[in-house]
Amino acid sequence: MNLPSAYAPIPYDDLPRGFFGVLEGVSGVGKSTLARLLAKRLGATALHTLTLPHEEWAEAARLRLQALPQFGFYLSGLLHTSDRTREALTAGPVIADRYRSSVIACHAAAHGIPAEDVTRLLDPFHDYLATPDRTFYLRCSEQALRERMRSKPDLKQDDADLFEVPHRLKQLLANFETVAVGDPTAVVLDTDGRTPDQLADEILTYVESGRA
Repeated sequence: MNLPSAYAPIPYDDLPRGFFGVLEGVSGVGKSTLARLLAKRLGATALHTLTLPHEEWAEAARLRLQALPQFGFYLSGLLHTSDRTREALTAGPVIADRYRSSVIACHAAAHGIPAEDVTRLLDPFHDYLATPDRTFYLRCSEQALRERMRSKPDLKQDDADLFEVPHRLKQLLANFETVAVGDPTAVVLDTDGRTPDQLADEILTYVESGRA
């Protein structure tokens, strides 16, 4: 998309930058725990796709907006997170808990549309978005996911919908698989039987290779 200069991202890309890693996957797979651990071990900035102020508006957007306006809300959050990422990368590494792939996979599953259609809606904004060095797609079995969800003290409705809405979990898992196949930054990690520290150790090998 050929945007007016006022709409172009601030050109932080000309400055030295840290490693940009993204954690993707369904709710309960362990992204938030791993993001906190990686941020601590790397001295990195930790971000979520819906940073403030979008985080405070997310529930109203989910309940009140139709599919296209809701997509616009999440796109706005993604663009804002990209701005924050570009700035933070000038100071060091950034670890994002969800990013572009979650907008595609989750929006498509919530509205019963193909992930490819959401990808096409996002494509015009591709050049605006900061590109991850690696995107780590976390996978686990349904049994492990149910056990993790039961242990969450603040289960949100979106999380509950994974098991309460027919076919939601199956569709979401399929969407993440579809997005990962087309993602040149993708690294798929199985989490069953592995501790956050073990996963962090593996991810850090990619961080080190990205610094080379």
